[in-house]
Amino acid sequence: MSTKTPSRPLRSDASRNRERIVASARRLFAARGADVSVDEIRRDAGVGMGTLYRHFSNKDELLDAVLEDAYGEWAQALRQALAEPDAWVGFCEYLERALALHVANRALKGVAAGEGARPRAEAMRARMRPLLRALIDRAKAQGSLRDDFALEDMPLVFWSCDRVIDAAGDVAPEIWRRHLGILLDGLRAEAATPLPVEPMTRAQVTRIARARR
Repeated sequence: MSTKTPSRPLRSDASRNRERIVASARRLFAARGADVSVDEIRRDAGVGMGTLYRHFSNKDELLDAVLEDAYGEWAQALRQALAEPDAWVGFCEYLERALALHVANRALKGVAAGEGARPRAEAMRARMRPLLRALIDRAKAQGSLRDDFALEDMPLVFWSCDRVIDAAGDVAPEIWRRHLGILLDGLRAEAATPLPVEPMTRAQVTRIARARR
């Protein structure tokens, strides 16, 4: 009789360990920023250092895994918004959900934008742009979103709300929702008046985003 240990449970244990490590890293990074040590993450996850390093050979790989997890939630919010028959409702719900994720992961904002413009974070953002463009185009096609709103205007919404979250979050943590409501009223097609300047180019958005880091 063979004494070989079945491989399936081992793979399952490895998968669970990886999930625990990523969950601990995300929670600690979100609460305290990227300065949390690998040893703290290992202890929080309840695994040995060897187990952690079998999955992530360095802290950068762990940061990328956490970002991929977070971007996965933003992408899921986009897909749900695109499935909403009323494009304006989907557009508004996406912005609210995405900003709620920003609030829940404030420290990850710095990680995502981090030093050297993390290539995997840039790649994840690039994969989301076609979904964002589709979300905007649907709302325009249904006549609910002002026709001159461009994909490159989306960062203006997030940057504006980010300032409110940073300035008022400790005193009025939900006030960003009021700010978003005011912005959304200005984005309705029936409220639109001609804008004085053209939208930014993608290159301009990138330059500004990097300067903000």
